[in-house]
Amino acid sequence: MRWLKPNLRSSIYGLLGNPLPPSESVMDGGTEDIRESMLQVLGETGMRHFPQITRRIRYANDIQALWYLRGDLMGALAAMHGEVAARQKVGSITEMFRGLLPGSLDSRPSPLVG
Repeated sequence: MRWLKPNLRSSIYGLLGNPLPPSESVMDGGTEDIRESMLQVLGETGMRHFPQITRRIRYANDIQALWYLRGDLMGALAAMHGEVAARQKVGSITEMFRGLLPGSLDSRPSPLVG
């Protein structure tokens, strides 16, 4: 039955917009890089004031969990630094997700930006 999984996974990724899923090493390295970046922008002050968000980022299971935690991170950063600074920091982290998510989870361009 193991021989069915790669084909099934490839076909699902193809339907979602990515021709092939990223390799395991790319996924692991990308996930850890994103996790570290999220914790870094939160900083010592953020970790102290928002321990629940810090914990959720630290123990997120996969790349999709980190993707959905961007909203919580944005809220914490906006409370500490203001919305403009928070948006810039989260935007740089969002760029790190390129190529690691299925096409259906990738952010869409906003008509307001530009």
